[in-house]
Amino acid sequence: MLKTFIWFGTVALSVAWASGAALKPDIVYVLADDLGRCDVGFMGCRDIRTPHLDALAASGARLDQFYVQPLCSPTRAALLTGRYPMRQGLQVGVVRPWAQYGLPLDERTLAEALRQAGYTTALVGKWHLGHCQPAYLPTRRGFDHQYGHYNGAIDYFTHMRDGGLDWHRNDEPCHDEGYSTHLIAREAVRLIQAQPKDKPLFLYVAFNAVHAPHQVPDSYKQPYSQLKEPRRTYAGMVAAMDEAIGQIVAAVDAQGRRSRTLFIFCSDNGGPQPGRVTSNGLFRAGKGTLYEGGVRVCALATWPGHIQPGRVVTEPIHIVDWYPTLVKLAGGSLEQPLPLDGLDIWPVLTEGKPSPHQDILLNAAPRSGALRAGDWKLVVNGQLDELQQAENPTAGAGRGSSRAKPSLELFNLATDPYERTNLAAVHPERVNQLLSRYRQLAGQAVPPKAGPRPPGFKAPAVWGQTP
Repeated sequence: MLKTFIWFGTVALSVAWASGAALKPDIVYVLADDLGRCDVGFMGCRDIRTPHLDALAASGARLDQFYVQPLCSPTRAALLTGRYPMRQGLQVGVVRPWAQYGLPLDERTLAEALRQAGYTTALVGKWHLGHCQPAYLPTRRGFDHQYGHYNGAIDYFTHMRDGGLDWHRNDEPCHDEGYSTHLIAREAVRLIQAQPKDKPLFLYVAFNAVHAPHQVPDSYKQPYSQLKEPRRTYAGMVAAMDEAIGQIVAAVDAQGRRSRTLFIFCSDNGGPQPGRVTSNGLFRAGKGTLYEGGVRVCALATWPGHIQPGRVVTEPIHIVDWYPTLVKLAGGSLEQPLPLDGLDIWPVLTEGKPSPHQDILLNAAPRSGALRAGDWKLVVNGQLDELQQAENPTAGAGRGSSRAKPSLELFNLATDPYERTNLAAVHPERVNQLLSRYRQLAGQAVPPKAGPRPPGFKAPAVWGQTP
């Protein structure tokens, strides 16, 4: 009798979902900052313990070929718009504290689309998409609630950046005291507990962990005495973030919302200083580069009853894909003036379908870029670090190229995932094919907005307010 009840319940849920009558899922998107690909247990880490993330991964799918942008702000822009950052002038560097720009105001954000679909929308943690004018702040970009900081690299305990306070609640100065990872978890739990049971929630939890400065209460470092600094402190930071994620999951469970909640987790770029601080495993290079160690990150997605436990997704997908996927799951509209680059990846996650992409643009900066098509990857001027380009983004000729003849690298990721062998000289026809497509996309890029710190700039007492 029990088996019959479960079977009929499953059929009823499937019919309701197919007819669009099912409950809209809660969406909890957790974004780590500068986390190494192989610094979590579910991606093979052995010297840092992440039991809560590992449990989430085991309950759903590990995304083995999940791509992001090389740096913080571009990845966040891609997530929240479903569009490549080169269309927004955000393809080089990050939005600096002194920047007089942000995510362009004509962009429709994921929060706006989900709010229109009936969701409560909340951002807890790092924004990093502009604060020069009130119009750029999160509560003006679709979020009903905001808590956290606007810039990167804040002090975890004082919440200061360059002498200015960078901690806010609903885009007003906030003087809460405590370690930022703890505060972010506490606020996320509060929002989950306060959420009406009959209304879906989009909770975007963007930790500043584990970005520098590397700071953590001593108690989190004690289990890692075998590690040398700075990795020991970094390991404690990862552990504190994992604990915080466990608290968020427990809050969802306590509210009885787990069966309706889609959890997504990833890093915003590959780990910096691999081998010294972070680990990207055998993947080449790290943060700021277009090699796999910079853009292919740890990621998972889990939703009970919808994503098969223990699944490993080996199809290439990109963070821009979450925008159309989530809006569609939420029953929202994808009608908008600006076209999307992201594609619906739900069949990839749930049915084992192939990636919907013919190619994925990993970036198109004035002097460097990369494109993946199938198993092939073309890297243009890969030795140029995105961080180095940020101070002088327009040097070189034209979009996506250099005045000098560009350095071209071709890799077959099926046989050489660690990008050790450049096949450009062996397969010139493949290089030309990918380069033609890359130049087509790069030609659609708008000029980068990044630039150096203005002379005489002084930080305000509170970031987001007029100095």
